[in-house]
Amino acid sequence: MNNQVSIIIPYAVADFAEMRNRGFYYVDKTDYIPRLELYKAPVFLRPRRFGKSLLVSTLAHYYDRTLAGKFEGLFGGTYVGSHPTPEHNQYMVIRYDFSKMVMADDMEGLEKNFNDLNCGPVKIMVTHNRDLFGDFQFTTLGNASKMLEEALNYAREHDLPKVYVLIDEYDNFTNQLLTSYNDPLYEKVTTKDSFLRTFFKIIKAGIGEGSVRTCFCTGVLPATMDDLTSGYNIAEILTLENDFINMLGFTYAETEVYLRYVLDKYTGSQERYDEIWQLIVNNYDGYRFSPRGEKLFNATILTYFLKKFAVNNGEVPEELIDENLRTDVGWLRRLTLSLENSKEMLDALVINDGLYYNVADLSSKFNKQKFFDKNFYPVSLFYLGMTTLQNAYRMTLPNLTMRSIYMDYYNVLNRIDGGAMRYAPVYERFTEERRFESLVQNYFEQYLGQFPAQVFDKINENFIRCSFFELVSRYLSMCYTFAIEQNNSEGRADFEMTGIPGTDYYTDDRLVEFKYFKAKDAEKVLALDAPLADHVDQVHRYADDTLRRFPNYHVRTYVVYICANRGWKCWEV
Repeated sequence: MNNQVSIIIPYAVADFAEMRNRGFYYVDKTDYIPRLELYKAPVFLRPRRFGKSLLVSTLAHYYDRTLAGKFEGLFGGTYVGSHPTPEHNQYMVIRYDFSKMVMADDMEGLEKNFNDLNCGPVKIMVTHNRDLFGDFQFTTLGNASKMLEEALNYAREHDLPKVYVLIDEYDNFTNQLLTSYNDPLYEKVTTKDSFLRTFFKIIKAGIGEGSVRTCFCTGVLPATMDDLTSGYNIAEILTLENDFINMLGFTYAETEVYLRYVLDKYTGSQERYDEIWQLIVNNYDGYRFSPRGEKLFNATILTYFLKKFAVNNGEVPEELIDENLRTDVGWLRRLTLSLENSKEMLDALVINDGLYYNVADLSSKFNKQKFFDKNFYPVSLFYLGMTTLQNAYRMTLPNLTMRSIYMDYYNVLNRIDGGAMRYAPVYERFTEERRFESLVQNYFEQYLGQFPAQVFDKINENFIRCSFFELVSRYLSMCYTFAIEQNNSEGRADFEMTGIPGTDYYTDDRLVEFKYFKAKDAEKVLALDAPLADHVDQVHRYADDTLRRFPNYHVRTYVVYICANRGWKCWEV
């Protein structure tokens, strides 16, 4: 690419000062800062790598008294730069990051590692504010809680500015205990006078006594906060509050502005806006954190794509998903506890396309015991980012990435062989001949052919769509992008694969209408010489919609009938 064009798409940038000083593109979320000032102990939860660390860094730079001289440089052009609150740069900031915690097999080891990690932040705060702390010296070096208590006591005794405490990923290491099946150690960490409860008790006391202005925590689950009970019963979980629903993640409006900026800077044209917009909607949006809320893009995944797009000089990257963002399937294994529970949950998601939930269960807090309750799975998966709210009654999978993860796990549990020799030769031939029918035949014979007969009584078209997508995307993701049940002006297309711009497959578009028939109807359906007229009409309407939006595409349409385990039909229509 042209070396004169610098890449200013901030993938993996979690430091606010770096973001601003180096001129990275910044989606301004600072209008949430005045709202946060209404709370003393706010907790905000989102799935991992949803942009929580950048939010913590933003608050640190906004409130730190030692950065007052840099306020205009850092916040100029933002909402709070134009509308600063009286509290900006008024506090001494301590910033903790529990995601750096090193794990151990016993309480002694965990406590040592906790102290090794968390003595530093309070020492740094004192060093940065040495003009106020004078000749103060810690007398309890090596104990994070006692050092924090000493600093807070000194601040209160000498009428120093209040302390603003930030804790990023507060539940990171306790969640690791849960996923590693170390429940007894988790119980010890969150009960009685453990080092973690003691730490939060000191913060709670500081808020009550006035030495701490605010303790803002980010994390993934409310379980640890709930299990700390009286140790920190002042927490106010803002995750589902309407005023904060869009604080992390990008709205459609924010994403449209972002994409247009990237297209202008790295392609010099808006010509491909509709095409790239459709691609990112299919792959990166879908998160809804309130039944009435709008859908959000995962900021980190979207920024990954946009940076790759910029580096490739305006060409779509071969890999659309950052593999680092795939949620650890260990959570699924740990959550469901038994093979039977796992299969039941997966059947609901990949066959029935959703899980029913009780909207009251979205309440701010729940403990570990409830988290692992079978009836609570939908909400547990919601907090982990593995499902999202479809409406006030039903959870669904947020995007194609999650569909792929669940199908992978489904195949593992059902002992479905994913060996390349079953599939790769057919896909290799497809890249030469472009015969879609061969992909359907391979799917039916090599994938569906592995399932026992009784499975075909419960699977449906949604399962066919999901499993076909997972298989095809495994081998053709460098050539095509994919969409399942994509909304268009004519309805929801079952399956669409579109050639990636910049490849030999560009403008090659395949639209498929899948129909699934039980074994009792197989003989009649397999005897057909042509698909039913309404199915043909349906897929043609979808094709007309695609051609209206992208008239340069070469659209080919198919009707595919899967007749249980008895046979298949595929017509190009």
